[in-house]
Amino acid sequence: MSGRMPVVLGALLLAVILFSMSIFTLDQRSYALVFQLGEIKRFEVEPGLKFKLPMVQDVKFFDRRILTLDTTESELFQTAEKKNVLVDSFVKWRIKDPAMFYRAFGVEETRARLRLEQTINAVLREEFGKRLVHDVISGERQALMAVVRSKAAADSEQYGVEIVDVRVKRVELPADVSESVYRRMEAERKRVANELRSTGSAEAEQIKADADRRREVVVAEAYRDAQVTMGEGDAKAAAVYAEAFGRSPEFYRFWRSMDAYKQTFSKKSDVLVVDPSSDFFKYLKSGGGRESGK
Repeated sequence: MSGRMPVVLGALLLAVILFSMSIFTLDQRSYALVFQLGEIKRFEVEPGLKFKLPMVQDVKFFDRRILTLDTTESELFQTAEKKNVLVDSFVKWRIKDPAMFYRAFGVEETRARLRLEQTINAVLREEFGKRLVHDVISGERQALMAVVRSKAAADSEQYGVEIVDVRVKRVELPADVSESVYRRMEAERKRVANELRSTGSAEAEQIKADADRRREVVVAEAYRDAQVTMGEGDAKAAAVYAEAFGRSPEFYRFWRSMDAYKQTFSKKSDVLVVDPSSDFFKYLKSGGGRESGK
């Protein structure tokens, strides 16, 4: 009995080793391809404990998560108007069919990334060449991304890769071109500013001319109204004078003489040479009242 113990223990150890070699664990982040003598036997997707034939079958794992391919440097593309633009983009992708992926690239993701990068670059270059700078910057960005995603997906399906999304992070002009564009923009802004200043000056002159015209009209109307008022006043004064003259002709003549004296001798330097017997001094002579009664 004691002689059989090593054999039993050896058999148990061999069984444990064979059992451990016949199981493997698949988590939710991976796919598994089971190979038998170098040929793909089956494809495991569901996570959990899996079995394989020890020493006959082999297992290779592939990432089933969504992966990101991000360009490390900006690519120089040319638009339809022959202008160069710098483009940064990224791609979201995943392995959809591990068998096709293995046949195309083996287990090396690096080769798949290189192929995917070349595909995206070629499609972007083609689509940028069909569009203007304005279109690729804002005008048709969504449409551009849809076309690139569709073409890249059609190419990647043949090696078991699914394109989830393609995005352009940034589109900008090269430094020398940007400087030239900024100078043109600055010149255009200055031209618009000068045009606005000219328009403003013209409108200001027009407003001033209109104000001057209105002022002249107001002044003319005021002068007209003043002359009318003065005329009415003179007419009323003449009527009052006439009425006063009609009531007392002698008083009216006296008042007119006093007014004439006032106007004639308004300054000390005023000199009047006239015959003293003239009627001008009638009311300055003593007894003028008696004479006026004759």
